[in-house]
This record gives sequence, C-alpha cells and structure tokens, in this order.
Amino acid sequence: MKTFAAAVSGLLLIGAAPVNWVQTASTGANGAVVMGNPQAKVRLVEYLSYTCTHCAHFVSDSAAPLKTGYVARGEVALELRNAVRDQFDFTAALLARCGAPARTHGNSEAIFKAQPQWMGRIEAFAKTNGPRLSKRPVNQQLVAVAQGIGLTGLMKARGYTVPQLNACLTSKPAQDQVLAMTKEAWNDRKINGTPSFLVNGIAISGTSWAIVEPSIKAALAAH
Repeated sequence: MKTFAAAVSGLLLIGAAPVNWVQTASTGANGAVVMGNPQAKVRLVEYLSYTCTHCAHFVSDSAAPLKTGYVARGEVALELRNAVRDQFDFTAALLARCGAPARTHGNSEAIFKAQPQWMGRIEAFAKTNGPRLSKRPVNQQLVAVAQGIGLTGLMKARGYTVPQLNACLTSKPAQDQVLAMTKEAWNDRKINGTPSFLVNGIAISGTSWAIVEPSIKAALAAH
C-alpha cells in the first residue's frame, strides 16, 4: 500500500506540466548560444553562416522535428556557433545574438527565413555604397549594412529599437565572440563549409536534416 506521502507525490507528478526545454537558453564560455536541456544526452553543434543558403534550408527542414521534438523533450541541446564568411554575414550574426540568449534561436530562424529578401539587396547595396563605406570605421559600416539591406527593419519587426540594434552591432565584446568562434571554425577545426555539425563532439558528413537526424538517433540509442 502506498504511503500518504507517496500518493501525494504521484498526484503532483501527474498534474505537473512537462518542461519545454526550447525555452531554456544560455551562452557558453566560447560565445556559442545553447538551447535546451543542459543535461541532454545529445549535444548538436551547428556551425552556421547567415549568407549560406544550405544553412537556411537546414533550418527550414529541421525546425519542427528538431526544435519542437528532440530539443523540447530534453533529448538534444542545440548549440549555434558562428562561422562568418563576409561582412553581411557578420552583421546578421551580431543582430541574431542581440538581447538575451533565449532570443537568439528565434532571431536566427527569422533571419534565415527572410534570407532571399535581404541577400537580394546585397549586390545593389555594395555597388552603390561599397567604395564610400570602405573608408569608414567598422562600426559605421555594420550599422549602414544592417539598414541598407533591410536587417534593421527585420529586427525592428521582432520588437527591437534602432538604438538597441546599433548597440549590438557596435559591441566590441559581441564582435570579439563572433570572430573567435569564426577562427575556431575555419582555422582550428578547419570545417569544410557551412553548415557543419558535431554530434556529441563527433563531426558528421552532410548538410541536410535527412543526414543529421540519423546521427542524433544513433547517439540517443547509444545511451
């Protein structure tokens, strides 16, 4: 026969809502933003570039099963590491990381979803403004790029103010973190391109969700 304490405990567990680990995020010592259960059996590291179309395809294909499935259940923690390729990518990376860590993944998804629009403005912007901007300080260049290709407007629609966005773009600590992750990706780990993935520290070959998910399942089964 159950004790009274055990019975009450059981009732509390039945009535408790399951934890949605998507709502948990933190920034690691390396600057990477991690979403999910810190004790998850699987750590999926994604090296990404915002000017990478394959990265956008991966986010689109994986969002539902990865975020609302594996991460939400606490089985997988998703770590985003920047591997910057150009000035436009750098600008997007700084904006994606603007605000609390809990906002980064949502910002990242929104930037990738709108990628055709803002990347479609790059060529004309660079042709018109490139020579003039190249003579300005880096911080002024980043602010001008964000405004000129539409990223500032995109982020304003997500609830940010222009002063907040400009502060994120010109933050030296934020810039240093993104550049340090970029160095680790290209120079130290020597990734072949973006997106690149690690599953529990092991590099996997492929850029699609169809290839990444089996590696996640195998890592979960190994525990």
